[in-house]
Amino acid sequence: MTSITLTQAAARQIRSQIAKHGSGVGLRVGLKPVGCSGYAYTYALADEVRDDELRIESHDATLLIAKRDLPSLDGARLDFVAEGLRQSFQFDNPNVGNTCGCGESFSLKPGAGKGASQ
Repeated sequence: MTSITLTQAAARQIRSQIAKHGSGVGLRVGLKPVGCSGYAYTYALADEVRDDELRIESHDATLLIAKRDLPSLDGARLDFVAEGLRQSFQFDNPNVGNTCGCGESFSLKPGAGKGASQ
């Protein structure tokens, strides 16, 4: 079973974004190939649950994750962090090996993330 933790701050932000949008079932998160290290996280409000997604409920908020990305996110913790004027969702993911110098992308540890989005 895949374990992904959602902090109360992240859940609060998901609920807030859905309220501002006026509709939605949750936050869709995933991985996409990008940058010099390999992957970046994706975030988007979702209006429906797709057949290939796992629905994770925590703190009255919903995360939707493509089943192919679950191994890459197993054990991860999603938080929402405000630092000065900058606010963003941030993953603390034990499967990340290295990050690129610009901070845009990351690689997965050997053996982690079998099946990640290609």
